[in-house]
Amino acid sequence: MRLAKPIARLALAALLMAAAGAAHAQGYIVVQSTTSTQNSGLLDYLLPVYEERTGTQVRVVAVGTGQAIKNAQNCDGDVLLVHAKPAEEKFVSEGYGVKRFDLMYNDFVIVGPPSDPAGIAGMTDAPAALLKIAEAKAPFASRADDSGTHKKELSLWKGSGIDLSAASGSWYRETGSGMGATLNTAVAMNAYTMTDRATWIAHQNRGELKILVEGDDKLFNQYGVILVSPETCPSTKTELGQEFIDWLLSEDGQGAIADYRVAGQQLFFPNASGK
Repeated sequence: MRLAKPIARLALAALLMAAAGAAHAQGYIVVQSTTSTQNSGLLDYLLPVYEERTGTQVRVVAVGTGQAIKNAQNCDGDVLLVHAKPAEEKFVSEGYGVKRFDLMYNDFVIVGPPSDPAGIAGMTDAPAALLKIAEAKAPFASRADDSGTHKKELSLWKGSGIDLSAASGSWYRETGSGMGATLNTAVAMNAYTMTDRATWIAHQNRGELKILVEGDDKLFNQYGVILVSPETCPSTKTELGQEFIDWLLSEDGQGAIADYRVAGQQLFFPNASGK
């Protein structure tokens, strides 16, 4: 009988610890994000700031935009942070997301070898530059992974009037990989490729490749952020997810995005559209 109270106290302590553990397990969100926010180091810079201020852990799944959207549609995340506006708007209109917000932007660039066999250096018309690459049958490495970068690349090829189906496997090489791996392939092949500027600046293995085409308005790269709909996905951590979005859109969050630099260069430019 004397052991009853100690045992009861131990049982109560175990219950309290279990409850605390369960509560702590809810103190995180999952963000389905494009690879460029991870590869550029932006999230490694932002998330510790946010986690220290709020105590909420942010777990990131960094994949191509197309895959990130599919993952969010499967309810495998609370927040979607990607860069393919038409696909994002479709995600919301079909009931998978609550509301889309502009978050930040940068641009895409076309890089290639200094020998520049297609003669595109200095051009500011991206589709015209791609047309010259096709006419020269110069090697071009494409992500071919349904990422935001790949979606943009395909739209530019369409603007150039080139049918890629005939070129696939010859001068047009589809890596099916992320931006970093595709840049490595382009370096190894001495090929052209298109990349977001942030990943290009942060990427260590550039070989002899250099930026050849930039400055076209068609190379604008807008990022958006969306809360996964709790109506479609009841598992969504609505309050914690919205708190994270609100911070990204706030003066504090936007300032942190603007402050992030690599080699002295600003990689992302905040342009939150408000709530």
